[in-house]
Amino acid sequence: MSNKIGIGFSVPKMLPITGTWTLPFAAYLVLLSNRVTNLRLSNKKFLGDRSEPSSSPDEQTSPDALYLATRAHGNFIENVPLAFILAAIAELNGADRKWLNYAMAALLAMRIAHVELGLKGKDTLGPGRPIAFYGGQAWFAAVAAYGTYLVKGYWGY
Repeated sequence: MSNKIGIGFSVPKMLPITGTWTLPFAAYLVLLSNRVTNLRLSNKKFLGDRSEPSSSPDEQTSPDALYLATRAHGNFIENVPLAFILAAIAELNGADRKWLNYAMAALLAMRIAHVELGLKGKDTLGPGRPIAFYGGQAWFAAVAAYGTYLVKGYWGY
């Protein structure tokens, strides 16, 4: 599990777990991006986050599809980069690879559930939203705490 660089030095693969999960997360990001693009093209709405002019909440009968697509995309972009940073820090400091794999799989499942079972649910209130929100908060806290635990010796504990 190493690569030769330069004049023949072997360098170990530093982040194999985090690297493994880049493809599934990137694939889902591409799907979310394409949903926004397709809605923009079909509605000829190239700027903004609504396909229809804004109306009062009382007048709306269903959520705006472009708004939901942009929020799904935005929420993914808001959460996943920090998650990858936390996972990479834990991995670089010796995190258990099996545990980290399970954690990344859980995060991907929660991010997908947020959109597919949450925002796309009836009145955008499907069960995926609270599962992803509270599960995501627990995920961030757990991975950050684990990363901190892994370096506790640095602080003399």
